[in-house]
Amino acid sequence: MTKMTRESLLKKPFNDFRNYPYGFSRSGDFSIRESDALTHYGCLITAMLNGEFKPTLKEDIQLLAACKGEQAPVSTVEKVWAKYQARIHRPKVASMYGRGKFADDTFSSASDTEDDLIVED
Repeated sequence: MTKMTRESLLKKPFNDFRNYPYGFSRSGDFSIRESDALTHYGCLITAMLNGEFKPTLKEDIQLLAACKGEQAPVSTVEKVWAKYQARIHRPKVASMYGRGKFADDTFSSASDTEDDLIVED
């Protein structure tokens, strides 16, 4: 297995085909600069978060701390990673055609019909 270097991780483009199958720039969630920064630095950040690459530079240590949530994001890359994490971990929206969050049997019990107001014309 080859040793990962910072340069090799920065050369490898980052893609998330599960959440963004058409790419970051075509999603509408990110600007062009944000999608370029995410594509450029994403592999480095994921390798540092997974423990596959140990940061040695000061900027990499600060980037890792911001990505873990230990400090507030300051640089553009840190802000984009925080935005990306917020987008992929947002709650799913219930559909009006399918079963949703409140579509279980507790809301349609027989005791609820006794309290309903009936208006006749």
